[in-house]
Amino acid sequence: MLSRHRLVFFTAAILVGAGAWLQPQPLKKVTIVYPNRSGSQWPLFIAKEGGYYQKHGLEVTLQFGVHPTGIAMLVSGEGQMVNSSLEQLMQASTKDGSFTLIGSSLNKGTFALMGRKDIASVRDLKGKRVAVSQIGDAPYGYVVALLGKSGLTPRDVQWIPVGTDVSGRAAALESGRADATMLTAPAYFRLEDAGYKTLANLAEHADIFASTGHLMKKSVVASDPKLAESLIEAQAEAIKRFYDDKAFAVKAYMAYDRQPQADVERIYDLYARPNLFERVPYVLAPAVKSVIDQQADPQIAAQMKAFDFRTVIDNRIVDRLVKDGFFEKLFEAGVKAEQDRKSRIAFR
Repeated sequence: MLSRHRLVFFTAAILVGAGAWLQPQPLKKVTIVYPNRSGSQWPLFIAKEGGYYQKHGLEVTLQFGVHPTGIAMLVSGEGQMVNSSLEQLMQASTKDGSFTLIGSSLNKGTFALMGRKDIASVRDLKGKRVAVSQIGDAPYGYVVALLGKSGLTPRDVQWIPVGTDVSGRAAALESGRADATMLTAPAYFRLEDAGYKTLANLAEHADIFASTGHLMKKSVVASDPKLAESLIEAQAEAIKRFYDDKAFAVKAYMAYDRQPQADVERIYDLYARPNLFERVPYVLAPAVKSVIDQQADPQIAAQMKAFDFRTVIDNRIVDRLVKDGFFEKLFEAGVKAEQDRKSRIAFR
């Protein structure tokens, strides 16, 4: 039998060990970079403000940085994920095969092509100045696609790179430096109210994708497979909260983009009514094709067409969550038809 002294010591050791085991594990620090303050980043905002990242063991810092800041932070190791336009991320991937696209939470945007008050149509932009953040970025591609629908080419307009995000593009139009530009809500709300013309809205063009994507380094995913899965799970839970709780969604958005509440509520309706956020965040084959087809720069177009995107687009994490029943448990049985449909058109 154990002596009383040894018994006390043994019991204390067990209790200390149990106490250590019961201590909460430290949260894994993660930096996610986002290049614009718009509704496309809503799942990130809710995942942070609603505690969903923390629930999955992550201490996430959301870092704003205009493209290509996010790419540079991935390369340096300062950032672990970028949530940006699929077009920008695909372009980056053709230049650096160390990246991987693990998901996409949005395939349609709320972009509007806004023009001067005396410009009546997209066709009237011939010879006019169009502001973009930079040549080749996502809004540039959307404008090119809309020009094509009106029989114009990129050479029919004068491009004005402003080097900043949507606020800079709006300022270029308002100051007279540009005659038109592509804007997200709520920036275009204010210009509409001021009498500027909405020449086209992407929501009216089913064949023009405005997709986002989640980009990570392959080495980061390989060294910590659970990290990418946890990020997707947290953001899926945030998307559910978005659809279930308008008041909280509006509050979370305003923490990162201080817009009037009435404007944010209006933006919410633009995303919620047509169910724009993807409950099952596959990178879709039609979205990839759309990005490639929309390239106006011959060099970039040739590079994209020659590149094998199967080497960088990885839908296996979403596949695994589908197989495990994660999305059906989260969104209930009603998501199964959407899940099956998205699985069939996922990029393979």
